[in-house]
Amino acid sequence: MDILVVNWLDRENPQAGGAETHLHEVFGGFVRWGHRVTLLCSGFPGASTFAELDGIEVHRVGGRYSFALQARRYFKRQLAHRTFDVIVEDLNKVPFFTPQWTDRPVVLLVHHLFGTTAFLEARLPLATATWLLERSVPRVFRGVPVIAVSDSTRDDLTARGVDPASISVVPNGIDLETFRPDPNVPRYVEPTVLYLGRVKRYKRVDLPVRAVALLRDRGVPARLIIAGRGDHVEELERLAARLGLEEDRIRFLGFVDDRQKIELFRRSWAHVLTSPKEGWGIANIEAAGCGTATVASDSPGLRDSVLDGRTGFLVPHGDVTALADRMEDLLASPELRDEMGARAGSFAAGFSWDQSARGVLEVLRQQVVGLSTFGLESDPTAPGTANAPLSEDNR
Repeated sequence: MDILVVNWLDRENPQAGGAETHLHEVFGGFVRWGHRVTLLCSGFPGASTFAELDGIEVHRVGGRYSFALQARRYFKRQLAHRTFDVIVEDLNKVPFFTPQWTDRPVVLLVHHLFGTTAFLEARLPLATATWLLERSVPRVFRGVPVIAVSDSTRDDLTARGVDPASISVVPNGIDLETFRPDPNVPRYVEPTVLYLGRVKRYKRVDLPVRAVALLRDRGVPARLIIAGRGDHVEELERLAARLGLEEDRIRFLGFVDDRQKIELFRRSWAHVLTSPKEGWGIANIEAAGCGTATVASDSPGLRDSVLDGRTGFLVPHGDVTALADRMEDLLASPELRDEMGARAGSFAAGFSWDQSARGVLEVLRQQVVGLSTFGLESDPTAPGTANAPLSEDNR
């Protein structure tokens, strides 16, 4: 197949996150299976207009705030002549309404919709625009096959008026060879809880900061590591100072590379993620793969990636006392940590990028392109087909 993907960012963009990891792992897999993939995305300072990443042909146009206005014009001038078999709109910021661009088949891939959480992060005009644009999704994408990365995202789409019969759920994956326990890497000596991800206001990283302060007041030893960059770091540092949290209680590491990321997951006693809404909560599965349990908000996306009482705990979002209680449970009991960590590892083993890529390709094959377009009827075990053999880690 010849596939065009439209997404806000590519993985080299400094603002890239989990959605871009998903994009390159899934569609990079398509390239390895012999398909052609082109990505139309925004540029960033110092970026080249064209690139090849993971075998994907990347076209960059505009910037963070102008891409939505320039993407359609660029497509008409530079890409409309290509006979793409399918266009995949990868929705994780605001919709681009690609069905209005072309008569080619379109599939909508949805990580999550912001809804009112946009007002927790962006200024009022931008948040209002995001909220209004999202309200148009059911109308503009009526009749378009939709891929949701979690049951929570599917339920959100259905509640907004998207036909549930058009939605397929294909969860995100992780690199199971990378995110796994290592008996040679010991846990920290100090009871340590990890937050790893973007440090943005809407992620509500203030909640675990407040929970650690509450544990200190109870006389419970606990340290919080915050790994990641974002425009909310300084405000969190000021909050930690107001709460009297010393360096032995909280550390801000900033950006960490992949090697450091895996080490942090393996060495921490527990992982924490308290967003009010996510598409999936991939960090929960990465932590689980490393044998580390998560304490998370009982919110959309996070409740899909944490099995409450089995691979971690879910707490009412915003309830700092409940968050501190569950963190204390894990920090105080080695037996509970080991038990939950083992179950978390088993749970994570069911989510690989290979499996995610096969699921997405199956939607394109069955709902949009059809077997005859690229000859899979002659090879029922080809990648992406229902009869394809599972890799060992997915059996």
